[in-house]
Amino acid sequence: MPADATALPNYETLLVTLDARVLTVRLNRPQRLNAVVEALYQELLDVLRIAQQSPQVRAVVLTGEGRAFCVGADMKAHGSAKRTLFQRRAYLQLGNDVCEAITKLSKPVVAAVNGYALGAGAEMAVSCDFIVMADEAQIGFPETSIGTCVGGGVSKLLPQLVGLTQARRLLYLGDKLHGPEAARIGLALASYPQAQLMAEAQTLAERLAKQAPVSMAMLKPLVNRSAHTSMESQLQQELDAVFTCSTTEDWQEGVDAFAERRAPNFLGQ
Repeated sequence: MPADATALPNYETLLVTLDARVLTVRLNRPQRLNAVVEALYQELLDVLRIAQQSPQVRAVVLTGEGRAFCVGADMKAHGSAKRTLFQRRAYLQLGNDVCEAITKLSKPVVAAVNGYALGAGAEMAVSCDFIVMADEAQIGFPETSIGTCVGGGVSKLLPQLVGLTQARRLLYLGDKLHGPEAARIGLALASYPQAQLMAEAQTLAERLAKQAPVSMAMLKPLVNRSAHTSMESQLQQELDAVFTCSTTEDWQEGVDAFAERRAPNFLGQ
């Protein structure tokens, strides 16, 4: 597992590139609309570990190859009687592990939803820091219509993103949202014509990649934990984060760059 992201592995189910400190990860099972199987989850966990460890990576874009982002579980494999009950649970645990890894990654993750994002695909998208969508793309949670339930922390994250009533609508009824409506209710940051989506996602990720890495690593868990942290605790954690940032070379670089009226060059130190 290389810490050097310039030496990326060749994956069976992913296409991975690094440009301008942005790691772009494309789910690459287009013949199955990027439906998830164990290998895809395992490879996602591996590339997220590389992103976490590599100083060359400052932000991540997650998207899909072909006409879908991810349509959820590969039902052909998932419904197979060849799986034991233990194997089914292990597969479901992998899905939770991927969503948790995205949430806990100390670097920002942008989901570029290029097509259908359903079930497990929507769960991964919601775990990201930002969702940007193509206008014609659709995101939804069809679990109740097929006799199952959401995972990946969606029952906690979705109400925080869109409010309880909209979350109930999406989860109980399984309504699918196109890009513009997802942006209108706050699920997506923005919606773009299909041809612009990846350029806009890259632009957003590059802006995020220019921010101070230590600051981002301090801030992301503060934001993610804020809904269940008391104000007293949040204030103390913010104080600790500010103090930690003030001990870094990047803090001095930020101060100097402001005084010199230039863009800072943060090194993550």
